[in-house]
Amino acid sequence: MTIAIKNKEIKVWPGYAYPLGAYFDGNGTNFSVFSEIAERIELCLFDDDGTETRINMPEVTGYCWHCYLPEIKNGQKYGYRVYGPWDPANGLRCNPSKLLIDPYAKTINGPIKWNKALFPYKEPDPLSPADQTDSAPFIPKSVVINLFFDWSNSYKPNIPLNEMIIYETHVKGFSIKNPDIPEYMRGTYAALGSPAAIRYFEHLGVTSIELMPVHHFIHDDGLVQKGLKNYWGYNSIGYFAPHAEYSHAKDSGEQVSEFKQMVKNLHHAGFEVILDVVYNHTAEGNHLGPMLAFKGFDNKAYYRLSDDHNEYYMDYTGTGNSLNLRHPNVLQLVMDSLRYWTVDMQIDGFRFDLAATLARELHMVDKLSSFFDVLHQDPILNQVKLIAEPWDIGEGGYQVGKFPTKWSEWNGRYRDSMRDYWRGELGYLGEMARRFSGSSDLYGDTGRRPFASINFITAHDGFTLTDLVSYNHKHNEQNNEDNKDGFDDNKSWNCGAEGPSDDPNVVSLRNQQRRNFMTTLLLSQGIPMILGGDEIGRTKQGNNNTYCQDNEISWYDWENADKKFMEFVANLINIRKEHTVFRRRNWFKGELAEMEDISWHRPDGKKMQGKDWGIETKFLSVFLSGHLGYNDLVGEPISDDDFYIVFNASENKIEFVLTDPFENAKWEKIIDTVEAETKPGQFYREDEKITINERCVMVFRCRK
Repeated sequence: MTIAIKNKEIKVWPGYAYPLGAYFDGNGTNFSVFSEIAERIELCLFDDDGTETRINMPEVTGYCWHCYLPEIKNGQKYGYRVYGPWDPANGLRCNPSKLLIDPYAKTINGPIKWNKALFPYKEPDPLSPADQTDSAPFIPKSVVINLFFDWSNSYKPNIPLNEMIIYETHVKGFSIKNPDIPEYMRGTYAALGSPAAIRYFEHLGVTSIELMPVHHFIHDDGLVQKGLKNYWGYNSIGYFAPHAEYSHAKDSGEQVSEFKQMVKNLHHAGFEVILDVVYNHTAEGNHLGPMLAFKGFDNKAYYRLSDDHNEYYMDYTGTGNSLNLRHPNVLQLVMDSLRYWTVDMQIDGFRFDLAATLARELHMVDKLSSFFDVLHQDPILNQVKLIAEPWDIGEGGYQVGKFPTKWSEWNGRYRDSMRDYWRGELGYLGEMARRFSGSSDLYGDTGRRPFASINFITAHDGFTLTDLVSYNHKHNEQNNEDNKDGFDDNKSWNCGAEGPSDDPNVVSLRNQQRRNFMTTLLLSQGIPMILGGDEIGRTKQGNNNTYCQDNEISWYDWENADKKFMEFVANLINIRKEHTVFRRRNWFKGELAEMEDISWHRPDGKKMQGKDWGIETKFLSVFLSGHLGYNDLVGEPISDDDFYIVFNASENKIEFVLTDPFENAKWEKIIDTVEAETKPGQFYREDEKITINERCVMVFRCRK
C-alpha cells in the first residue's frame, strides 16, 4: 500500500509490534499502538497547517496495531482514530471522531483547547449516543522525535539510601521568580539545571531533587473556566512525555533534550533526580470526562470499571478513574514508562502518588500484586529508588508500613506525631521517640531498615512550614470552592495569632517553632524530606491546597527569602552529613548493644522507665552513642561523636542534667533553637544543671 504525503508517494510497510509508540530509526518511523477491541485504527499525520493524512494500520500482532513509514522523521505530528463498538453499558467507548494521543508518545505538543468536541457523548448521560464532532483541532498532537542524546561523561550519583536528603520541589515554582537565573530560562527544566540552581542546592546541602509531576498533564476544563490551572500536575495524559510547558521549545519536541540536559547537569554536580509519578489515574476523568487517549483505545482494558455497571469507573483516587494494572498491557505500559525514564532519561528513582491504588488486585490492597511482582523482578527497575505514598482514598487504603522490602514510604505517622508533640499535646512521648528513632515498629519486622521511612513535616499537599506555625485553619478561598477543598488538618501550635503578624514576640515564637521542626526532622533516623521553599520561609498565605494556583501564591518568593533560617537549615544538614550517628543504616539495639547505642532520659538524667512514658510531661532527652559497631573488613570500630538531644515542647522552662557515660566528658552545645545561630564554645559536665527554654530543642556533642 502507498499513500501520498506532501505530494509524495510513500509505501506503507507492515513494521513491528514492538517497541510500542513511534520509533524513529534514522530512515523512517515505526508506529505501534495497543487496542484489544478495535476493528480498525487510523494513523493520522498532521502538517504544520493542520492538514491531516489518514493511514489504515495494516497489521495487528497480539492486539498491537503497527506500520512502518519511510521518510517520516523527527518533528512529525500525529494521532490515532479508533473504529470499534460504542457500547458504554459494557465499558466500550470507541469513537473515531475523537483524535487520540499516543499512550507511548515521547513528546506532546502543548496544551489542550477545551471544546465540546473533546467529549465523546452527545448528552451528559453515561449511556448517551456517541458525539460525531471532530476533536482534532482542539487536542494536542503526539510528536515523533529522535531519542539520541550524548550522555558521555555522565554518571548516576547512586547515593546510599541512608545518606539521602530529599528536596521536594516544582520545576516552575522554584525558578520562575529567581533573580539569579536568567529571565529567559526561568520556569523551565533548563533553569533547574542551571549553575545558579546547582550552587543553591550545593550550599543547602540536599542530595536528591524530587520533582513534582513532569509527565505531560492537562489543565482541567473546570479549572480553566475559573481562570485557574492544574499547577501541581497530578493529571497525567502522557507517561513518556516531559510536560511541554516547562520547556522553551513547547511544540518542537526539543523538551526531551532539555530535560535530559537538566538531569545531566544535576548528576554532574552529584545530585539525584527523583520523579513524582501518577500511574494511579489519568486526566480523562469519569464517564463525564473527555476522550483524549486511553478511553478511545480500549476503555475496558485501561480503566477499573464498576463490576455491576461498566458505564461507571472505580475511583480510588478522588479524580474520577483508576488505572487498571490488572490488565497485562496496562501493566506493561507502566513498566515500559518506568524503564524509559530510568534508561533513556537517566532518572534515579520514583515517588509513586497514591501507591496503594497500584496494588489493588481485586478491591483490597494486595502486597503480592502483579505490580510489585513485575517491578521487583525487573533487572533495571529493582535497582532504582522506590518511594510510596502508601495510601489512597479507597477502603483499606492506608498502608503505612505495609509495602514490600525494596520500598521506602512517606511516613504519615511521623508527620502527625511530630506535629502533635510540638503543638504541646500530652501523651505523645512514646510515639515521638519511635518516630525519631526510625519507626522500627512500622518497618523493623519486615526486613527493612530505618531508611524505609521518608520523614517529613510538610509536603506540597498541605501548609508550608511557615504557614503551619502561622495559621490554625486553611484559607483556600482563592481556589473558588468556598474554602471547602483540602483538609483543615493543622496539627501545630500557631504561635499566638492567625496569619501574618507584626508582633515581635509572635514572630520570634514562630521562628523558634520552625527551628524546632527542622531540627527534629534533620536529626531523626530515616530519610528526611524538606518541602522546597520551607528553608527560605515560603508562605502560601494559608492555602493548604494550591493545586490550582499557578501564581505568586505557589511560586518561591526569593526577594523576601529568610536567609537566616536558610543558613540554620544548611547548618543542620551539614551536621547530619558529618555525623553517621544521625543516618544509621541499622536499627538501634539499646541496652542489647555491646555499648548501649541509644537511651532516653528524664530531666534528672535518669533513664526513662516504663511508668515514665505515661507521665504527662513534654520533656524528653535522648543519648545517641557514636559507637556504631565494627568494620569487619579492617577489624576496626566505626566511631563517631556522642550526642545528647533535649526536647521541651512545654510552655515552661525546665532544668535538666546530662548523664555522662564517660568520666570527665565535656558536652558542647551546638544547637539551641531559641537562637537562630548557636555560639560555639559552650561546654557542660555531668550533673551540671542546664535550663532549656520553653518549646525548644538543644543539641550537645561530646567529641571523641
